[in-house]
Amino acid sequence: MNNTEQLESQKVRKISFEGDALRMSMDWTVEDLDKVQVLVESTHGSSHPSSYHLGELVGEMEKGVFQTGGKPAVYTTTDICDGVAQAHNGMHYSLLSRDMIASMVEIHAMATPFDAMVLTSAGDKAVPAHLMAIARLDIPSIHVPGGAMGAGPCMRSNEELWHMSVEVDQNKMTKEEFLAFQRACCPTCGACQYMGTAATMQVVSEALGLALPWSALIPATNAEIKRAARAAGQQIMRLVQAGITPSKILTREAFENAIMVHSAVGGSLNAVMHLIAVAREIGIELDVETFDHIHRKIPVLVDTKTAGHYPTELFWYAGGVPQVMLELQDYLHLDVLTVTGFTLRENLEAFKHNEMPKFAEMFLANYKLNKRNVIYPIQKPLKSEGSLAVLKGNLSPKGATIKKSAVVAEMQVHKGPVKVYDTEREAVDALLAKEIQPGDIVIIRYQGPKAVGMPEMFFMSELIASDPVLSKTTSLVTDGRFSGATRGPCVGYVAPEALDGGPIAVVANNDIVLIDIPNRLMEIIGTDGQERSQEEIAEIIRKRFENWIPPTFNHKGALKQYTRMARPALEGGSCS
Repeated sequence: MNNTEQLESQKVRKISFEGDALRMSMDWTVEDLDKVQVLVESTHGSSHPSSYHLGELVGEMEKGVFQTGGKPAVYTTTDICDGVAQAHNGMHYSLLSRDMIASMVEIHAMATPFDAMVLTSAGDKAVPAHLMAIARLDIPSIHVPGGAMGAGPCMRSNEELWHMSVEVDQNKMTKEEFLAFQRACCPTCGACQYMGTAATMQVVSEALGLALPWSALIPATNAEIKRAARAAGQQIMRLVQAGITPSKILTREAFENAIMVHSAVGGSLNAVMHLIAVAREIGIELDVETFDHIHRKIPVLVDTKTAGHYPTELFWYAGGVPQVMLELQDYLHLDVLTVTGFTLRENLEAFKHNEMPKFAEMFLANYKLNKRNVIYPIQKPLKSEGSLAVLKGNLSPKGATIKKSAVVAEMQVHKGPVKVYDTEREAVDALLAKEIQPGDIVIIRYQGPKAVGMPEMFFMSELIASDPVLSKTTSLVTDGRFSGATRGPCVGYVAPEALDGGPIAVVANNDIVLIDIPNRLMEIIGTDGQERSQEEIAEIIRKRFENWIPPTFNHKGALKQYTRMARPALEGGSCS
């Protein structure tokens, strides 16, 4: 390796003599000390199937670094699973875990320091955490997506367990049938089988240019994922030689590319917050209006669950992110640099001449499908606009988001009376007690980052979406988050959040709210069941705030730190 004396690791050796001795007590040789030192970090652990298998990928990443003359050092900070944390207070810790993981990568990289890093993760907080760390540290870096879980029986997936549990309580399904599906629906490791946040953020990683081409959502059981991990370990050494750092890759154009791909895959709403947080780390200010603007012009091309039909491993067989980018090439910024050391234009040209996608597509024949069943051509898209819309009005002055591609036609405009709850549990209990009626707009507030860490409202949203009547008549609005698996008219990220003095704090039972997705509007238009003028509503909101007393939350430890420091969700929700 040329010019190793210019590397940070070698500069530190001249003043930190104990470091060499300590390293040589482990697996370092004298020769290793002179090499490029590469942090190989993962979220490997027994936390959930997105991370359990990552140790195998770490081994391949190590081999790749060794083979090209570097010295890898393995570190781990595992993540948690939103699926496991659902429906209890554990969900309050989910979003803050993203910032903690990013900070631990920073600590690991800077305390040594390392010259470069290769990070692997698959989960919905782990991937954005690693992308934030890559942007923050700005040393040569590659992200290795941890892949997709195999399809469940009949291509069904684990998010169905929520409504199935209710069917058991209502004697519509036997407990034995429920337990059998519970046993079978998650057959392998990897990110969940639908285009939730975990899958979406793997796609975003590649779309930003931080992961190698066609590496997002490789089936976790396919040997190709190990080859991709080893290739990343090899490629990181080339980035060091070329001096390619994330700041040369993460331009505004790269973020716009990622948002376009997000639109085309029908990605998770959570990606909005995560992309804004990653951009902030590199010094780029993204706003939510940018997402809405891009989603108006980029159609949905990918037919994956939960809004669509197919599990995400089929997305990779169909060509994955590169195939989507080929469809979008007339819109994309093709001259952006990527971790291959080449531009996106060059990567796509190479992909067109790669034989492997042709063989991967053969797997679709097992399902009697071809790639056009999964990834639609731009000339005949699955949906004419993107998956996301930003709604503003007197209920969400700074914006709110909805996955409009998952909303049926008859609910694109909805006017109805409000039922307000301060916790998801209260709303769930009300629904199960039949207190929520067709036509209602359910509001769950005090769920933002500053209140309780911004949990998902997935349990409530899935109960509504699984009800044949409520799913076509009832909306859900919150200043909390929704899962990437969310279906139906669910408006999240209402800003400002209630605890920050947003109007959602003083909305009251039997107010009338209008949700108008085509016109990007969400307004309180009446009180006490009677419609009123905008001037009257503004005065009512003002008077309500005169009597408003913000609730107090007695958090401890990490959650207390996060809620004190967190930015608003639509500013990234980060505490950095």
